[in-house]
Amino acid sequence: MFQDLGDKFGRIFKELRGHGKVRESHIQDAMKDVRRALLEADVNYKVVKEFVARVGERAAGKKVLDSLTPDQQIIKIVHEELVHILGDRQAPFTLSGSPACVMVCGLQGAGKTSFTAKLAVHLMRKGRKPLLVAADVYRPAAIEQLRVLGGEIGVPVYAPGAGVAPEKIAADSLREARAGLRDTVIVDTAGRLHIDRDMMAELAAIRKKISPEEILLVLDSMTGQEAVNVAREFKDGIDFTGVVLTKLDGDTRGGAALSVTAVTNAPIKFVCMGEKPSDLEAFHPDRMAGRILGMGDIISLVEKAQETFDEKTEMELQRKLRKESFTLEDFLDQLQRLKKMGPVEQILGMIPGMKVRGALPQESGEKEMKRMEAIIRSMTPEERRSPQIVDGSRRRRIAAGSGVSVQEVNKLLNQFQQMRKMMKRFSKLAGRAPAGFPFS
Repeated sequence: MFQDLGDKFGRIFKELRGHGKVRESHIQDAMKDVRRALLEADVNYKVVKEFVARVGERAAGKKVLDSLTPDQQIIKIVHEELVHILGDRQAPFTLSGSPACVMVCGLQGAGKTSFTAKLAVHLMRKGRKPLLVAADVYRPAAIEQLRVLGGEIGVPVYAPGAGVAPEKIAADSLREARAGLRDTVIVDTAGRLHIDRDMMAELAAIRKKISPEEILLVLDSMTGQEAVNVAREFKDGIDFTGVVLTKLDGDTRGGAALSVTAVTNAPIKFVCMGEKPSDLEAFHPDRMAGRILGMGDIISLVEKAQETFDEKTEMELQRKLRKESFTLEDFLDQLQRLKKMGPVEQILGMIPGMKVRGALPQESGEKEMKRMEAIIRSMTPEERRSPQIVDGSRRRRIAAGSGVSVQEVNKLLNQFQQMRKMMKRFSKLAGRAPAGFPFS
């Protein structure tokens, strides 16, 4: 996510730090590089022009230039201005009706139906009971996809099917929700390959029938500036309350995220960071700006960890560490919990100062975790509980069963022993490690 843009900003700031004294000419050169980096990221031209002008004006001030750390002052200004174009503050997403209605719209292929299920999972974590509504009667695969997703996450789906007008499906879903004691209705509307009058008229009819508290426009962030053009047309056709950016875990340049709010004056409310139903994050402009500039996002990392790790598990883990009874079975369990937090590179991107691209060797990260998991699963329960009994013949058997070399089995066992000693030492020093973090 924003890897290219983040790398370019990093080089620009490194160049500023290379000067003993930052002068106006240095700032002018830096602003030219910032402008080029944003345009290459497919950010709207007017947005880039205003952003560079504001940063340049603030950075060239006497207070900044006379500072002992002008480069840090400039980074602070860039961060603040990035937060501004991303929306200043988190946009609220509160539902009060019973049932409360959320209308999801967008073009085909943007990830609209998948987001509908992700939103249901997000709302269930908040204690709500959603009902998914399949109002896309033109694409049979959309109805079936929603049914499958609903089954996976345990949420009922109202899908009368083809032959029923979308606005009637939406209206009838309110009665269905009340009968099933569901307090939230999420309507997945039909998309098109491009915007047309029929689609807008249908969306307007659905909105009139259900009076949604939220109308969310789903945009594919991979399409860059085109996503902003789509948002502008939807804004004119049906006034949505917020934007959802999908596929931010891919090789997106960032143009959509950095342009859409400034162009449409509509806030980004959610971002999709993966394919799993749980891969949805509320959008925080300050946190996103921090990620772009390599400052990390510790708050989001803690929130992810808290969703995965519970206090009871943490206390039991601490007890095992102190008594030196932490086993490979416990280690495997921690790996599983860590995987639930998301891709390793995504987690690394939330750590301040950690470069995402190339942060780990090729053999580390996801591949390394899978390799460790395969080795441990090739062991017997007794071997996992007592790694010291794993002799030469056992190591050869484990290596053959997991498809790795004996040397790699040796490496894992050695790493585990070193890690256990280190964790025990930290556990004694800290008394109790911070709750919510893996291997704490």
